[in-house]
Amino acid sequence: MRYFIELAYNGTPFFGWQRQPKQMAIQEILEDAFSTLLKTKIELTGCGRTDTGVHAKQYFAHFDHIDLLSDSYCGKLKQKLNAFLPKEIVIYRIFQVKEDLHARFSALDRTYRYYVATSKNPFHFQSTYRVFGNINVELMNKAAALLIGNKDFTSFSKLHTDVNNNFCEVKVAHWEQENDMLIFTITANRFLRNMVRAIVGTLLLVGKGKISVEDFQNIINHKDRCKAGLSVPAHALFLEEVNYVF
Repeated sequence: MRYFIELAYNGTPFFGWQRQPKQMAIQEILEDAFSTLLKTKIELTGCGRTDTGVHAKQYFAHFDHIDLLSDSYCGKLKQKLNAFLPKEIVIYRIFQVKEDLHARFSALDRTYRYYVATSKNPFHFQSTYRVFGNINVELMNKAAALLIGNKDFTSFSKLHTDVNNNFCEVKVAHWEQENDMLIFTITANRFLRNMVRAIVGTLLLVGKGKISVEDFQNIINHKDRCKAGLSVPAHALFLEEVNYVF
């Protein structure tokens, strides 16, 4: 039987989702908790990697279990897990799905948001990236529109990753301003490692007038990470939504 877990986490104290030696990762913490409570070894498959310090308001993972776990049992298991897990991780639900539904490969798209603060706020600094000076949102949106479509995003990918290709289909990419907060939203069928943070860092160069919209297009065309801007910090990046057909 296959089961999906819907959860959320504050990524601040963790080294991303994926289990890794000698580093505290969310996958390891969850696998240990599930294995303890279900009294058998549980391996989780996540809907994707998140970098160190990145947060998830919605995240999905799946696991297989030989027994049929009833809805009531899943509800009780959720309650036990939430009492067991660290305060930065919450389980929203555990539910049975079709055997061929895969947390990573069955996802239709994923949405990330990056939060940029344009003024000092003592209550937001842990989850926003502070910028200084004037930012031209209109120009950033003109550049962001160039991301939409099925394109090679090598210029915004971490080097030497183990993926087969760097093509992603971006469906949504835009900035909006809410008072002193600039919010970048991007939706795609898949994301490369470090991709969103590199895109935001480069778009901010457009907004500050350091590069033009045409320069941004040339960066995409060059397929060279060295041409793009620096990656912005991880603490202001949130995985907001993952879509499936259940």
